[in-house]
Amino acid sequence: MRDVPVHLITGFLGSGKSTLIHRLIDQKPEGERWAVLINEFGQVGIDQAMFAERDDLVVKGLPGGCLCCQLAFVMQATLVNLLHRHRPDRLIIEPSGLGHPAGLLEVLRGEAFAGVLAVQDIITVLDPRRLDDPRSREHETFRDQLAMADAVALTMTDLATPAQRDAAEALLGESWPAKKWIRPAPHGELPLALLVEGVGEGEAPSRTSADSEAHRRLREAAAGGLVLEGFGDAMPTPGHPVRQQGGSLGYATLGWRWHPDDAFDLDRITVLLGELPARLRIKGVLHTDAGWKRYNRADATVSLEEAAWRQDSRLELIGEAGSLPDAEALEARLEACRLSSPST
Repeated sequence: MRDVPVHLITGFLGSGKSTLIHRLIDQKPEGERWAVLINEFGQVGIDQAMFAERDDLVVKGLPGGCLCCQLAFVMQATLVNLLHRHRPDRLIIEPSGLGHPAGLLEVLRGEAFAGVLAVQDIITVLDPRRLDDPRSREHETFRDQLAMADAVALTMTDLATPAQRDAAEALLGESWPAKKWIRPAPHGELPLALLVEGVGEGEAPSRTSADSEAHRRLREAAAGGLVLEGFGDAMPTPGHPVRQQGGSLGYATLGWRWHPDDAFDLDRITVLLGELPARLRIKGVLHTDAGWKRYNRADATVSLEEAAWRQDSRLELIGEAGSLPDAEALEARLEACRLSSPST
């Protein structure tokens, strides 16, 4: 294997990275096998459950931290195994919304993958509405993701105002060196040709940025041998969910997994999730009385879709440190939404 194209899709929490990758997969040439490596800041691993299994697509999830720091050493071993086992024609990597590109590029361009991986243009996904939020705009990782991007896909443009879209394009237009392209990607729609034709043979993107001190410290701590894997291996028993919490980089996560036989009243659980603070990022794949559903909430915008996943029900909340609800109290309320709960 030589020069497998690698596409890095970055973007802050809830910016629509997974949706954009889904739309790119829809354009995959027949006969090619792709691999997608998804990193989630949370412990549960929701995004990988949103991809249907198929012979020409390999999806690997690495939850439980930041791929660019806490899981950098795990990622290297995972990539080696994935490349040798599945031999993909193209690789897409989706770091956590809190991932810093510098540490990830260090691994991908390192000696272990010299001549094997060919890193293409870095694509950053931006929801223009984020620029109205000082806590996002002033966040180091948010700024560095945009600074290191070779090109930017503007998502959620159907929800943004014309003024918000204009402000995003004006800000990005001031970048130096200039972005190769800035394109609207409503509902994640982006032509695959923009990625495939982005970098010539043997050419590497030139844009660089200083590494983040916070990510560097976490990467050094992880080098001591801490591996945040294995949570997804234990199957919960019916009526007894597995709960996991974590946090770093100023954010915290709270998640659950339920046995696939556990089912929820869809109306009750969506009402419950809707009552949680609007700033929380909420993702889930749930077995309900209306079938298996994917629940996704970012910036108070909610989507509910059919899900092909059947292995277990999963729910994850992500928010700034100190903003998450009490775990035991919320778990009791979720239990009350379960169809087999005594209260139902």
